[in-house]
Amino acid sequence: MACRNAFKEAGEDMAKALEILKEQNLYIAEKRKERATKQGLVESYIHGEGRIGAMIEINCETDFVARTDEFKQLAHLVAMQVAAMDPKYISIDDIPEGTELSCTKEEACLLTQACIKDPSVTIQNLVTEAIGKTGENIQISKIARFELGM
Repeated sequence: MACRNAFKEAGEDMAKALEILKEQNLYIAEKRKERATKQGLVESYIHGEGRIGAMIEINCETDFVARTDEFKQLAHLVAMQVAAMDPKYISIDDIPEGTELSCTKEEACLLTQACIKDPSVTIQNLVTEAIGKTGENIQISKIARFELGM
């Protein structure tokens, strides 16, 4: 229904309709960001014949959403991102004041990194899209990366 309404609002212009839907997802995400996220899952990813591993905790509001394939796919993609890009922080707000980084803040933070599967979007964009689709707040609360010999 939202797609049809956006398409009509955009005067049947597909590109404009997509922009309208993205704006709606941002609005939904902003409204839901204060809601408690007590459910979710812990996802792990092992790469490079067991040489690199990552674990994340991703939370949502209900166990119903946590059991959906879409939520599980998002969790798996985020775990792969952590293994591949080795972010030190989840968001820019998590960087302690005065911390010197060997890279940019955007590269050091998971949510601002370009997605390894689609570099045209960030991890935050993917989370926001999932919030729009599920109607629930989704938060990445913990990340960890392990590398053999490091």
